[in-house]
Amino acid sequence: MEKVNFETLLKKISPTLKRITYRLNYHFTFFNDEDLFQEALIHLWQDFNAGELSDKTDSYILQGCYFHLKNYLRKHLARARFVSIEASLNEEKFTLEGSLSLEDEKSSRYLDDLHTKMLIEAIRNNGLSPREKEVFNFLSQNLTTRQIGERLGVSHVSVVKIISRIREKCKKHLD
Repeated sequence: MEKVNFETLLKKISPTLKRITYRLNYHFTFFNDEDLFQEALIHLWQDFNAGELSDKTDSYILQGCYFHLKNYLRKHLARARFVSIEASLNEEKFTLEGSLSLEDEKSSRYLDDLHTKMLIEAIRNNGLSPREKEVFNFLSQNLTTRQIGERLGVSHVSVVKIISRIREKCKKHLD
């Protein structure tokens, strides 16, 4: 069987893929069919580069794209939040400034969570060695020092030393 390049494959299946993305997008307002088409192209490109599309039929490739997009939509549907200003207008105490301000308890917790996540990312990306990043990730999964040592193939004493180095590096972010 001859080796097909990516552009040829894309020209061949692109019209059908566009129809699939159009059909999948019938009730999603936060994605349009072009977004889904681009996501399918990225998925195809990654599979093509990994050599997973050689000797596969067009139907097989399109079904793979279909299932990838269904999974993609399923995962991102849970992350999408809709806010209806019209529903809020019906409430008596509604003000636009009040609805956009973050002064209630729920918003305060959200801001605290956001600050914590930003702090964790700052710590992760600023000055930790690869080994320290591994230990930091295991700590965030609530593993004990012995469990971390087991996974990394080092003693728990070494893990304790790495944790103390992480603490020293974290002090600059916490001050």
